[in-house]
Amino acid sequence: MRGDFPEPGFIQTNGIRMAVYEQGSGFPVVLCHGFPELAFSWRYQLPALAAAGFRAIAPDQRGYGRTDKPEAVENYDIKHLTDDLAGLLDELGLEKAVFCGHDWGGHVAWEMPILHPDRVAGVIGINTPHRYFRRMGDDPITWLLDNFSPGNYRLAFLQEGIENGLTPDLLPGFFNGLFRARPITMSNYLAAPAKVRNLEFEFIMETALNPEPAGKSFITPEELKTYVDAFTAGGLTGPINWYRNLVRNSRILAGTTDRITVPCLMISAEDDIFLPPTLVDGMEEFIPDLEKHLIRECGHWTQAEKPEEVNLLISDWLIRRFR
Repeated sequence: MRGDFPEPGFIQTNGIRMAVYEQGSGFPVVLCHGFPELAFSWRYQLPALAAAGFRAIAPDQRGYGRTDKPEAVENYDIKHLTDDLAGLLDELGLEKAVFCGHDWGGHVAWEMPILHPDRVAGVIGINTPHRYFRRMGDDPITWLLDNFSPGNYRLAFLQEGIENGLTPDLLPGFFNGLFRARPITMSNYLAAPAKVRNLEFEFIMETALNPEPAGKSFITPEELKTYVDAFTAGGLTGPINWYRNLVRNSRILAGTTDRITVPCLMISAEDDIFLPPTLVDGMEEFIPDLEKHLIRECGHWTQAEKPEEVNLLISDWLIRRFR
């Protein structure tokens, strides 16, 4: 792990022991990572937010890193994930925070003001728009089949034990191939073969494990080792269990409001094929106080691919709205 990344503190929240990494003081900002990432994925944001006068708080979320990994699939539904973060605020003695999330962490961040409205001062979404999973309706499986293919990685993750194929000896190559900056442009993706456009699990694995992966790596050998060590020790079952709650989450969220009244910031990436920037269209209908930005020539791993731009956008918005 990078020498300048803080050591974690540990708290008890919602029945689990959670590792929490902090830097700075001031109004709190909770940074929620995605799949397959760690609190370490915010390594560029913690010092930047601290320098801007904020208390940056990045947990290893349930199933990840040095945080507990319950066995039952249902322990990874959206209620557990948001309750974990409300409990984090309790343990740190905080009434409210801004929640910032990328990828799956973005889904959690957007649901926080709906499931825990009294604990959220604002929301920052990075790549993940509000209502990303909600738009799948009450039958997410059929929605995915209608819009992608049976080989789509989210459907593949529903298969019990599929993660066991990614053995520890494959992890260095997998993460080295996965964490690449802008491996494909949006225009090339839209013109690609069906297995690419459908984001099929087989295609993603082949691409990540390619000895000569596309795109430029944005992690050092030391940083790569941080991910490899964490997932060698903790496995991928907990993280993939987040996906195995798609149907359960739709039932939990059924009947809840789509409207968010706190200030929100949405940052999209031009070439994110997993979360295309077109997904943010219409968010204003549900979020009256919304500011949107697009980062050009950037793929999925935005906070590591374009850290200076992300840090500037986040810090500027936070200073204007919470200082």
